[in-house]
Amino acid sequence: MLMFPARRERSHITLFFFCFNFCQKIHFGVTSIETFDMASPALKDLPKVAENLKSQLEGFNTEKLKNASTHEKIVLPSAEDVAAEKTQQSLISGIEAFDTSNLKHTETNEKNPLPDKEAIEKEKEKNQLIAGIENFDSKKLKHTETFEKNPLPTKEVIEEERKA
Repeated sequence: MLMFPARRERSHITLFFFCFNFCQKIHFGVTSIETFDMASPALKDLPKVAENLKSQLEGFNTEKLKNASTHEKIVLPSAEDVAAEKTQQSLISGIEAFDTSNLKHTETNEKNPLPDKEAIEKEKEKNQLIAGIENFDSKKLKHTETFEKNPLPTKEVIEEERKA
């Protein structure tokens, strides 16, 4: 039976070789996963690492790495969020579980009936009057001069009336 290496002391390299060995066995004709041998690969069976890469890995200085702080990106909801979601879920479940057979049949009364013929005629006349005013052509008017027939009194006339 296929088992993932569970011991903590197994390194990432061992895990890599486990997956590599597994893929090789599937590729080269192992017909079922149950027949797959889960024993750790022997040192002679492991692929060889190039010498220059091996020397680079051994000589790597971890002090050259920069410090990095980790930030958890998964934010858990607050207590208020959980309470609000529970309230919303209870309302939705209440609506879904509502029994419509308990409702009574009612007749609807139309409160805003359509206008009768007279009201429609009055509105048409009003709209025609407004359209006539808006579309009036002022160029058709004749020019006229206005004369003042009742002029306002001058200051002198007002002063004489006050004295009298």
